[in-house]
Amino acid sequence: MKALICWQPGVLMSGDWSDEQNDVIVADYFAMLGDDRAGRSYNKAAHNRTVQAKTGRPRGSIEYKHQNISAVLKALGEDWIPGYKPAFNFQTSLIDAVVRGLDRAPMHLAKELRAPSFVKEQPTLWIGPPPTLSNMPPPDELEQMSAIARKFDVAGRDAKNRALGLAGEERVLEHERATLRAAGRTDLAERIRWVSHVDGDGAGYDILSFEPNGRDRLVEVKTTNGWERTPFHISRNELAVAEDRREHWTLVRLWNFTREPRAFELRPPLEAHVSLMATSYQASFL
Repeated sequence: MKALICWQPGVLMSGDWSDEQNDVIVADYFAMLGDDRAGRSYNKAAHNRTVQAKTGRPRGSIEYKHQNISAVLKALGEDWIPGYKPAFNFQTSLIDAVVRGLDRAPMHLAKELRAPSFVKEQPTLWIGPPPTLSNMPPPDELEQMSAIARKFDVAGRDAKNRALGLAGEERVLEHERATLRAAGRTDLAERIRWVSHVDGDGAGYDILSFEPNGRDRLVEVKTTNGWERTPFHISRNELAVAEDRREHWTLVRLWNFTREPRAFELRPPLEAHVSLMATSYQASFL
């Protein structure tokens, strides 16, 4: 049984944060994140004072802990408060506190993103270069984020988030249409087919689009609210289609989806861009 810890006003604490203190600051952070995403104003100093009163921690320690929470959310493939730049080298117990907070108040996808106006107002996506060795984070930081992503199966959570996946596919669908219209190929834009939505997931790609010259463009969409290096799942069938139709197949990776969707494209062979790791096996009786 856990003891209830009380702090005397004006007494500052030192050392590792307790689970109770972590839960307090994570709840406070999520309250600010909710306001930030909704465009509501909030007072960071007032939030800091509230956490000081509840935990006995000094202002600077709380500020840095907020940055630690941003780092954990980044590693988990989630959205974070831009004003709190991710800072790594945090306690393992903080990771568990953030996961508890996400379970209590999931914020994987804002409801307003499903509104038709979201994709109609911004039809063209920002398409940039894929991650490379040259822009890789420091080794310690990358190792810590990778370990968290594996332990909490970030890729699996994104894959199971059907609302996120559908919203991402719809966003890319509008991008493909807008790109062809801008190229003067309205005829091709009208022929684009949302295959996964109409025919199901068995085709090995989500959208049948076209290049301006009329050649097929088979688009597989992978979406996350996290950063560009958030891992993702890809099926055996998708890999097979990518190999069989490599001249036509492309993977569009959407990231930072909740705030300002950005994307990059990966062309086969995927092994040239990412490390593929088997995550499940089929068990058969002999």
